[in-house]
Amino acid sequence: MRLAEFDFPFDPSLVALQPVTPRDRARLLVVDRRTDRLAHHHVADLPSLLDPGDLVVVNDTKVLAARVPGRKQPVGTPVEMLFVRDLGNDVWEVMVKGTFHIGQAIEFDGLARATVLKRDAMGTTVKVESPIPVVQLLREIGRMPLPPYIKRKPSRDDHEWYQTAFAKHEGAIAAPTAGLHFTAELLARLAARSIQVASVTLHVGPGTFKPVVTERIEDHQMGAERFEVGLDVAEAIARTKQADRRVVAIGTTVVRTVETVAKEHGLVVPSGGESRLFITPGFQFTTVDALMTNFHLPQTTLLMLVSAFAGVELMRQAYDEAVKERYRFYSYGDAMLIL
Repeated sequence: MRLAEFDFPFDPSLVALQPVTPRDRARLLVVDRRTDRLAHHHVADLPSLLDPGDLVVVNDTKVLAARVPGRKQPVGTPVEMLFVRDLGNDVWEVMVKGTFHIGQAIEFDGLARATVLKRDAMGTTVKVESPIPVVQLLREIGRMPLPPYIKRKPSRDDHEWYQTAFAKHEGAIAAPTAGLHFTAELLARLAARSIQVASVTLHVGPGTFKPVVTERIEDHQMGAERFEVGLDVAEAIARTKQADRRVVAIGTTVVRTVETVAKEHGLVVPSGGESRLFITPGFQFTTVDALMTNFHLPQTTLLMLVSAFAGVELMRQAYDEAVKERYRFYSYGDAMLIL
């Protein structure tokens, strides 16, 4: 398929700069794949849209405050470094703009410094010297890594807004945004309706957001992202399937995690590793039966995944409807539920 097939006209004023309060008051566009019908709801309606015995699967990754301001040495030029992944022994994969040479030092707030070990087309790695662990350093001086389409500086509120109610395992550089809509009250109402919630972990990294620049989408290569599927969620998925109920993925990261494991093992089993799964139209889903997801940027792998799940034409109709009805888009925006 051609990249241009995943474009759509968009009004930038629809980009949400902050979430609604409470979070489950976000709007929810319900897309029925059996009838092609679209219906307007709110996230708070989710328990009534699902059935007793359905299983809701969320991503419990926790976002690192991974954007750290620093200064290039010896001249003191200000830079901002995004800490992407811990490679061990205080070596980190990072993203940073500008010209850097091997051995270049960057100081952070007088507390620590990083020295460039590698910088090439494949990425940048640094060695960090710090009196405290790097993760603790990020907690103390880091900023939340808001996406570039949110045209404002991160605030202290973002440390709460940009984490889901399930955030547990640190390691993501972006939130699994469909999970941002859940509140304690919504979870209680799901439980009261006998709808179980289970979690997987996928640490959202650059691979999720890597731009597709190839004319044929099949030529795009996904970056690796670490995941973990525990025994509890594997057993819960098996029970749900045996009972002929639905596995409801909350977000594209959950889809990629469980379908990665199912593709490798034939079913979802306890597993960990790295996913490079690129889901495009024609993909055969074996585990996920329904998907709740936010609205995504044009020409992205995220839009390709939801188009694979719902169908390209139905997704075009859904996005046209969302733009017409002025749904709020992207990370802090509204959501859709594909049934």
